[in-house]
Amino acid sequence: MQLTSMYPVICTEHIKEARDFYTGLLGFEVTFEDDWYVSLRRPGEHPYELALVHHRHPTLPEPYRRPVQGLLLNFEVTDVDAEWQRLVVEGGLKPELELRSEDFGQRHFIVADPSGTLIDVITPIAPSEEFAAKYVEG
Repeated sequence: MQLTSMYPVICTEHIKEARDFYTGLLGFEVTFEDDWYVSLRRPGEHPYELALVHHRHPTLPEPYRRPVQGLLLNFEVTDVDAEWQRLVVEGGLKPELELRSEDFGQRHFIVADPSGTLIDVITPIAPSEEFAAKYVEG
C-alpha cells in the first residue's frame, strides 16, 4: 500500500460545536463543510488533518452509526504549560485530567471536545530511568 494521507474522522452528533472547538481553540481551518461532514486542516509545516461526520449519516455502515467513544487524540506541543493556561485557565475548558508530569516521559493534561473525544495535550519530557529503558532506539 502506498499511503498518501491518513487522518481520523470523528463520528459525532455535534458537528457545528466540534467544528468550532477545533477551529476556535486548536487552530484548524475548514476545507469542506456540509451539515453532515466537516473536513479540517491545521496549516503549517505539517498540515495535520481531521474530519467530523454525523454519526447517523448513511455513508457509515449501519452497525457503526453511533457517536465516538473511547477515542484519545494526542496533540504534542512545545509548551504544555502555556496551553494549559490558554485552554483551561483562560479558556475555561474543563480538565478531564489535571496538568501533570508522568514518569513515562510526558507532561500533559486532557480535555474533551463537544463529542466526548479526549484531547491529550502533551510536551515530551525526560522519562524516569525505569521507563527510559523501555524506549526503542531510533
